Amino acid sequence: MNNKPSSTPPSAADYVIRVEQACAQLADAGAPITADAVAALASIGRATLYRRPELRALIEEHRQLSRETLTLTGLAVQIDQLRSSLEAVASNVRRHEEQLRRLTKQQRNT
Repeated sequence: MNNKPSSTPPSAADYVIRVEQACAQLADAGAPITADAVAALASIGRATLYRRPELRALIEEHRQLSRETLTLTGLAVQIDQLRSSLEAVASNVRRHEEQLRRLTKQQRNT
């Protein structure tokens, strides 16, 4: 087995995963989501974060999410999203119950 570190650079997906994990870890800890903190946690150079627009966008998205969760407006938006999700689930349950009733009725009639 070869124990040498790989000479191939990380893929774009690897960077995204590492940045996502670092942002989530910072958010869970209640720490500010900064490029420096993300770079340190993700073991990625700050220059790489700044050079890659998709990574900067991820950091900004997490910053925005962490800001929104602390405001009444952000909480109201989350409640509204949860309410609409719950309504969609309830609709599926009603549809499935109706399908079960029809199938049970068909089974009794045969």
